[in-house]
Amino acid sequence: MPEQQSVDFGLWYDFRNPDKGRPFERFYAEILEQIAYAESLGIGSVWLSEHHFSDDGYTPSPLVLAAALSARTERLKIGTNLMLLPLHDPVRVAEDTATLALLSGDRFRLGVGLGYRELEYRAFGRSIRQRPSLLEEGVEILRRAWSGEPVAFEGRRFQVPDVRVTPTPRTPPPLLIGALTPPAIERAARIGDGFLSSSNDHHATYLDAVARLGRDPADAAIYAGQWAIVDADPERTWAEIGPHALYQLNEYIGWGAFGPPDQVPAFADPQAILDAGSYELWDGPTAVERLVRLLSERPQIRDVHFWAQLPGEAVESGTRRIEFLARQVMPEVRKRLQKEQA
Repeated sequence: MPEQQSVDFGLWYDFRNPDKGRPFERFYAEILEQIAYAESLGIGSVWLSEHHFSDDGYTPSPLVLAAALSARTERLKIGTNLMLLPLHDPVRVAEDTATLALLSGDRFRLGVGLGYRELEYRAFGRSIRQRPSLLEEGVEILRRAWSGEPVAFEGRRFQVPDVRVTPTPRTPPPLLIGALTPPAIERAARIGDGFLSSSNDHHATYLDAVARLGRDPADAAIYAGQWAIVDADPERTWAEIGPHALYQLNEYIGWGAFGPPDQVPAFADPQAILDAGSYELWDGPTAVERLVRLLSERPQIRDVHFWAQLPGEAVESGTRRIEFLARQVMPEVRKRLQKEQA
């Protein structure tokens, strides 16, 4: 069993703001302030997602937000979970992320994935059927661009001349791949520096794929998104924010995140979400027990992160949960892990 490495505890953001009475200018300012405060509490990472053409403003520009956060923070690791690489020009992404790596002092991690919304692909002039090759060629172009050597790429989807991307980051950003299905997880193991997971059930599939590729699973890296509400009284908190989770998940269902929308029924109410296990409620002792077990069983995990703000949730509510995680849960988890490894 590999030894557990240092683990970051992080926050996950989509910057959705369905509250029509809350101006985005104020919302952005409040969330950036929240993240800076979270860093002062010991939170180690922040993860930014991406989607387009959403009425609630789901952020289409995670790299812009990452740059703003790099200026507001000093130690926080900043990553995307995830960017929809097939929608983008990979050379432009290589330039922007190289600049972010330099601005942030090598604190930036680029997480990418396929996406699943036909609307987004049509709007950006891409074919959703070509997602795998768009992703794979994009990853290859990123790696060449960050190397400081000429890109000179000729593929099925992209052609890049003999150009050199500058400035070159001292250390290329870790290139993480998100995936949900076995073929996509296999691809993540083959082309990525690490795996962005949104379900702990997928970790074994990923590590098996790493082994099949002839690499040591002990050297694998997993960045584990969690769907849990961590709070001193999670049931009471769920009574307040459950409707926001209902909105969040039903929007994803309507977009086709979990399969064809006409085949995946929407959740009827917040209790149905809990009954399905799509969110879990963890009080302090439960959170410590679950996280210690997870991190002990999967020492490849480098980061665990939680949704900081559900769509429409008051910023003050999210901040209270961040404080609880940082002050009551993280220190106890670290103490327990150190004791186990002593």
